[in-house]
Amino acid sequence: MRRLLVATLATALTLAGTGVAAQAAPAPGAPGIGDSYYPDYGNGGYDVSHYDIRLRYTPATDRLTGTTTILATATQDLSRLNLDFVLDTSSVLVNNRPATFTRQGDHELVVTPARTVAKGGALTIVVQYSGVPSSKVAAGYTAWIRTPDGAAAVGEPEIAWWWYPSNDHPSDKATFDVSVSVPDGVEAISNGVQPRPPVRETLGYTRWSWRSLKPQATYLTFLTVGQYDITQDTTSDGSPVYNAYSQLLPQDFRDAAQASVERTAEITDWESTVFGPFPFEARGGVVTPPGTLGFALENQTRPNYSSAFFRRGSNTYVVAHENAHQWFGDSVSVRNWQNIWLNEGFASYAEWLWSEKNDEGTAQEIFDYVYSSYPDDAAIWTTAPADPGVDELFGDAVYDRGALTLHQLRLAVGDDDFFEIVRTWTAEHKYGNATTEEFTALAEKISGKDLDALFQAWLYTPSKPALPGAARALRAPSAPKSWAAISATHQLLNEH
Repeated sequence: MRRLLVATLATALTLAGTGVAAQAAPAPGAPGIGDSYYPDYGNGGYDVSHYDIRLRYTPATDRLTGTTTILATATQDLSRLNLDFVLDTSSVLVNNRPATFTRQGDHELVVTPARTVAKGGALTIVVQYSGVPSSKVAAGYTAWIRTPDGAAAVGEPEIAWWWYPSNDHPSDKATFDVSVSVPDGVEAISNGVQPRPPVRETLGYTRWSWRSLKPQATYLTFLTVGQYDITQDTTSDGSPVYNAYSQLLPQDFRDAAQASVERTAEITDWESTVFGPFPFEARGGVVTPPGTLGFALENQTRPNYSSAFFRRGSNTYVVAHENAHQWFGDSVSVRNWQNIWLNEGFASYAEWLWSEKNDEGTAQEIFDYVYSSYPDDAAIWTTAPADPGVDELFGDAVYDRGALTLHQLRLAVGDDDFFEIVRTWTAEHKYGNATTEEFTALAEKISGKDLDALFQAWLYTPSKPALPGAARALRAPSAPKSWAAISATHQLLNEH
């Protein structure tokens, strides 16, 4: 026994001399998650599992007060952590103890807990705050949109900063409870399902509650407040559908919007046959007042649409596009914003497939038209979709060339393998994050083909790819019937 004790002690002393037994001191979490385009977005040192956001909002003054509770786990021995947030913070608790906090840069809230948190330890962070969101500028602008009767917290790649503190990057998803008290007669709409009906409170306010049951990225979490007419239905599989239309819409816009958005369940049922089972617990859409939102965004379970999409009549192409994102972007999210073509290329190709289904132009006819329409020096060709840069994050290369790439893949591997690739992609990365490299590897694995040359030409080379064989003699074709609607839709979509 004594010999064993001596040997053990000697071993411990040896390890101590080499530093092996030394334990690293707790350290601050990184102020950015490591995104190549937005290095200070998101934060290191912890992983969020749930946000509980409880707010009161007064449209007349744009005054918002709130308490957000964040449930997370430390991914390192943590002495300090950052949250992405711009409103005025009055207090922060970490694990039931007051924490000190300060501001850094234009959107960092730096929090020092009273006690360090060990790796793997639970974090309960409670932040109390208030402010006028439309008065706060970060990243060079104000993402919070005031409307004549309320507001719209809808944006990409950043929007959370203006209404709740977060780890603001798609690679840290969480579930959400959003509870908002607004004046009587005003609606507050968010993601997911309603766990309870609106409840009248004192002093002329009503509380609206929403719950997201599946992992959700922070920028896909939205809040739209105003006077809305809400329609409710269920899909064939029993999922709830909530659609909301601003009461400020002119009647012709309202009719066109409703003739489009009320088809959401039909369109997503069809997309489920192409992309795999619908990944979330609810569906729907929100159409905002004229002159407010200038784009559409694929908020999880419930896209928000500018009324401008419906100024020329019904538009199911934007509904097909935004709801394709429920698979591509929402369920399978980018690991890095550089990979955004995986979101927008697939959503744009969904429009081509919707056109094909409705006999308004095949995907091949749209490919031929798009390929021949852009001059050789257009940004679609001089920008590589796999690395578009921040300035072209929502450019033609990401949307249209992304769709062109997918069609070339479809031609190269055949329909059976192409749609197997698509459905395998959405299944294997469901509720997670993925990269271009993972997608190209999957395409080669399923097809059994060497696709390096195809992807190099269409995704990585900043010049117009040559078409193979007889396709090189392609003459300028006429525009397919669907192209006017698709093109007009993309002009607005690019205005994020």
